[in-house]
Amino acid sequence: MRFSLIVATLGRSSEIGDLLESLLAQGRDDFEVIIVDQNADDRVAPVLQAYEARLTITHLRSSIRNANHARNLGLRAAQGKIVTFPDDDCLYPAGVLARVDAAFLAVPSLGVLTGPAASPEGGLGSGRWREASGAIDLTNVWTSVIEFNLFLPRQLMLSLGGFDEKLGPGTRWGSAEGNDLVCRAMARGAFAQYDAGLHIIHPDKRLTEVAVSRAASYGRGLGFVLRRHGVPLSVWFAFLVRPLGGALLSLAKLRFHNAAYYAMSFWGRLIGGLAREAREAPLPAPLQGSV
Repeated sequence: MRFSLIVATLGRSSEIGDLLESLLAQGRDDFEVIIVDQNADDRVAPVLQAYEARLTITHLRSSIRNANHARNLGLRAAQGKIVTFPDDDCLYPAGVLARVDAAFLAVPSLGVLTGPAASPEGGLGSGRWREASGAIDLTNVWTSVIEFNLFLPRQLMLSLGGFDEKLGPGTRWGSAEGNDLVCRAMARGAFAQYDAGLHIIHPDKRLTEVAVSRAASYGRGLGFVLRRHGVPLSVWFAFLVRPLGGALLSLAKLRFHNAAYYAMSFWGRLIGGLAREAREAPLPAPLQGSV
């Protein structure tokens, strides 16, 4: 098995079918899909039944509503050489798995491969993205990583302890678990590469009601991870000044919705960056896989 695609899902059903259709269009049979279902009901089962004859699918259940706990549960069951973690509302453009496969074959020492989010409407999606491909380091990892476009060798992922379950959706520190993971991999000597042409499609939620409601939590997660990894002050400065400037500019234009988003992002990042836990909390312990 070359790839394991681990999908943590909660509250969605038809979107999973769309993702599976895009995986069928990859034209490969060397991957498995592990669905980690955090729903209390059975909404996911009928969707998966329609694809069981065409895809290798494992359906796991979890009563714990924590995205990274679900991802790590799927990681323990994975059998592919390379693991990745698409969101349940992602779409894979044609040729994505072939592009990733070629990258790992060309550089056997490659430890992490990432790419940007792409918007369904065209262009790049949520986040600030590097324009050029290249190596990832502590100064540019923040514009190089999104969890649903992240590929690693399974054995490296297990040795890192998977995603930190104190971070991400379902926790106080609601984001940046992918950045944290890549920083931990690099600290272990792994070579990480950003491919600007490696696109995964995901709904663009910038400045939506959902984004505003999550801004403080996401900000706390980013601030936490920035402090945990001791990034340069220049990086810190940029991540505090931009949302503060955005809030002030939005207020001047009477765009109160946007101002709320930027203000909550600023406040969350500040709180996360001041958290002593960011420097004191232990890193995840290695995980044991099934094979």
